[in-house]
Amino acid sequence: MPERKRSATVPFRRRAQVRKSSRPAIDLGALNGHLGYFVRRLQVWVFQDFIRALSSLDISPAQFSVLVVISANVGLSQSELAEKLDIERARLVRLLHNLGRRGLTQRLQSSADRRTHALRLTAKGQKILTRAKALAAQHEARLIERLGASRHQVMMNSLRDF
Repeated sequence: MPERKRSATVPFRRRAQVRKSSRPAIDLGALNGHLGYFVRRLQVWVFQDFIRALSSLDISPAQFSVLVVISANVGLSQSELAEKLDIERARLVRLLHNLGRRGLTQRLQSSADRRTHALRLTAKGQKILTRAKALAAQHEARLIERLGASRHQVMMNSLRDF
């Protein structure tokens, strides 16, 4: 029982580090030579932190991306948006339906082509996006802190046009 009290005074993060250091190191073997493995580990951290950051707004990473691109490209068609974000059209339709149901986006008949929909944010969507961008900026600051500013910049430059 006293052992438990002592560990309770050690901050959680430090306890996890103590536990990790007392265990034998696990060899990753061939994974050490696979970029995809490390990209995936980073992605998991990024998505978990991002989801936590935007949880108060009930906005997913995919929804955030959709709102940002629509905001930057008023009148964009659904097919152009799907192509730009590399989202399956059926999945995008569901995303837009959910965002529309929440009153964040509108699908208007395009004046250029009546068979397509022009997308735009509603006033509520713009307001939510402004708050989401602020929370996303805090998330990005945590990511920069974790990676270091120069490594973050190198990764951004390397992956931006991928």
